[in-house]
Amino acid sequence: MSFAGTARPRPRWFHAQTDLDDFAIISYRVDTDALARHLPNGFTPMTLDFADGPGSLVSAVAFRDRDFHFRFLPQVGIDCGQINYRAYVTANGRPGVWFFGTSLDHPVVLIPQHVWGMPWRRDRIRIGADWVASPAHWRLDAGDASCEAEELPEPPASLDGFAGEPDWLERLTHPMDGWYRRRDGGVGVYSIWHPVMRPRYLTALSARFPVFERLGLITADTPPHSVLAQRHLPFDIHTPPRRL
Repeated sequence: MSFAGTARPRPRWFHAQTDLDDFAIISYRVDTDALARHLPNGFTPMTLDFADGPGSLVSAVAFRDRDFHFRFLPQVGIDCGQINYRAYVTANGRPGVWFFGTSLDHPVVLIPQHVWGMPWRRDRIRIGADWVASPAHWRLDAGDASCEAEELPEPPASLDGFAGEPDWLERLTHPMDGWYRRRDGGVGVYSIWHPVMRPRYLTALSARFPVFERLGLITADTPPHSVLAQRHLPFDIHTPPRRL
């Protein structure tokens, strides 16, 4: 059985759209209790059964925005690098992701920071990939965060902690709802939509994400659990975010 994805909500005039290029999800296995300490009441880490015991996952999701624009202003688009730092959770039983923060390489970061109260910051971000090389190669340089990965010779038969490809496609690549801590201390929520990913499977040659290190979830030498990448992915963002 394959994963069919979710129906696309009707785009509204105030939503945003973008094309994500050189998209990658770099995931780490973390201790469930350690992750739970960073979540507000009502939020629970999603627990997976790994080969050596239960645990949870967090991911750095890095990509290049191409022509990000609000639908009511299509002539004004931006191109820049972005990294989302997220954990896989349930909120009162509803699956989604908790965002620790986002780095964006563009002055427009002031809108989510100060208008919507989101935990965003501006960083220099460089992302590149060679999809026709053998093996394909993907790289990230974003100040103290970095990653270099190359494509596996063939897709893996399994990913540790998941029942099969439909399971990891749904839970790891297809959460539609996201929550975050607002700058005023409350919780915000927003949603997105994209078609089902058809990822290419990479392995990290090196990786460093100090955001997760500072949270006490990984150490500098923790290897990624997995790297899933895709050359291009269209995205709808259901702006504006709202209070939970």
